[in-house]
Amino acid sequence: MSISEDNETDRLVTEFRALDTPAVSDALDRLQIAGQPVGIRPVDPSFFMCGPAWTVRYVAVDAGGGGTVGDFLDEVPKGAVVVIDNRGRMDATVWGDLMTVVAHRNGVAGTLIDGVSRDTSRAIQLGYPIFARSTFMRTGKGRVTVEALGGPVAVGEYRVDPGDLVLGDSDGVVLIPRQRASEVLAAAQEISAAEERIRKALHEGVRLDDARRAQGYHALQAPSHPS
Repeated sequence: MSISEDNETDRLVTEFRALDTPAVSDALDRLQIAGQPVGIRPVDPSFFMCGPAWTVRYVAVDAGGGGTVGDFLDEVPKGAVVVIDNRGRMDATVWGDLMTVVAHRNGVAGTLIDGVSRDTSRAIQLGYPIFARSTFMRTGKGRVTVEALGGPVAVGEYRVDPGDLVLGDSDGVVLIPRQRASEVLAAAQEISAAEERIRKALHEGVRLDDARRAQGYHALQAPSHPS
């Protein structure tokens, strides 16, 4: 089952999948939407993911304090991106081999962690996209525990609500508020099309400055203002 019965969400995901993060980032800049978390990278440069966010928030526990680290995973719908807020913690992982196996088996679109993951060779072997701050082998068991599922979370300084769209590729991750996704998509498609026309002109021998000028390149990312 899809994360949403809303056909519009499915359409948006399909169309965003045809774009890359630079075009969407430029669209976010134009629309003055903040959604480019610094320091989030794919475990493997080939990884790509796109889907609506399914959110998880972790908190620290006292050493040996128990709690759960990942037992929620079979509740994540097919096509969703698991977005985990571990407050940027770098010394305790919240994602590993068994979670990758289940997520891949269940058709989850990928995982975004404000923190670290481990057992990355399994993700690479299966082609399961993980985006995180780094990798680190030490378990989160007894160090962190799930505090909440399905509520607002933070990735760096940015808020992510359930259903917001997440796009990740070799350049990082962009976060797209669901209520503005259609605006962002239209702007990103316009930017991507203009840059493709510039590339075509460059292959035909046109000077870079002339090709850019012809497509209004330097205004593509300029902030728009309500009329």
